[in-house]
Amino acid sequence: MVLATLDVPFAHGAIVFAVDSAVEAGQPLVIVNVAEIVPTHWSLVGYGYIEREELQCELRKPAELAGSLAVQVERLRVCSPHPLDALLEIVAERNPGVLVFGPDRTCMRRRKYERATRRLRERTGCLVWTEDEPMPDDAVVALPRRGRRIPGTSVLRRKR
Repeated sequence: MVLATLDVPFAHGAIVFAVDSAVEAGQPLVIVNVAEIVPTHWSLVGYGYIEREELQCELRKPAELAGSLAVQVERLRVCSPHPLDALLEIVAERNPGVLVFGPDRTCMRRRKYERATRRLRERTGCLVWTEDEPMPDDAVVALPRRGRRIPGTSVLRRKR
């Protein structure tokens, strides 16, 4: 079981799901924080990441919760100029049954989050859990119409 974020706090639902799944499966929990660093002279000698104390307190919460429930926990911080590639490499090395991608969406740009989830789903060989809220059925009516609307849950595609 891997719980991952991109240098932002975890969403509460992701913490609950990851810890609960690790407890029920009896598997260890690997908590990963992947931070983007710019390759400069200072980052090459080890000074590329500045640790923020409030973020570190937030990142400790899932480890403390899992530890209190007798789950073996490993915390990793990875600094890379390509954070998604680094996360994909960790997932490939650890080969988890489930990757819980749980950054707090209020702390990330929407496009960055969507790009990351799409890439993780395409390039991992495990289940990927994200905290995407399903759209209510009646919300489709409130959206502006742009041509013919095909439901996103439909498996069949209509020909135009």
